[in-house]
Amino acid sequence: MKKVNETVKKETLYIAAFTVIFSVIAEAVFLILGRWDLTVLLGNLFSAFVAVLNFFLMGITVQHAVEKDEKGAASLMKMSQSLRTVFLFAAAAVGVMLPCFNTVAVIVTLFFPRVAIMIRPLVDKFSQGGKKDE
Repeated sequence: MKKVNETVKKETLYIAAFTVIFSVIAEAVFLILGRWDLTVLLGNLFSAFVAVLNFFLMGITVQHAVEKDEKGAASLMKMSQSLRTVFLFAAAAVGVMLPCFNTVAVIVTLFFPRVAIMIRPLVDKFSQGGKKDE
């Protein structure tokens, strides 16, 4: 097995960090609304792990795809997307069906990586102090 690329590690850590931040905010919202219980925490932890793992697996796939020709890379990415989508749906189904997980916490947390990706340009701009690359 090949070594995990530094970019894959860095980006996965970014996603993991923001998933934790958003998870803490979600826990606080449940607490403020008086709806917090252990199932919220368990659902949040379960989905956070699944979401970050999904992103990591995508990164590994991209790492392998860049070594292939265009057709092979496209095929690999398509297969990976399909398998990871099935994985996410299966994990969501498990999270919804098992009573030890809060359904809302499970579903909402699965979207945290996508939100982190959407705000990445703002985070990068803020971390650079508003400087533009030259």
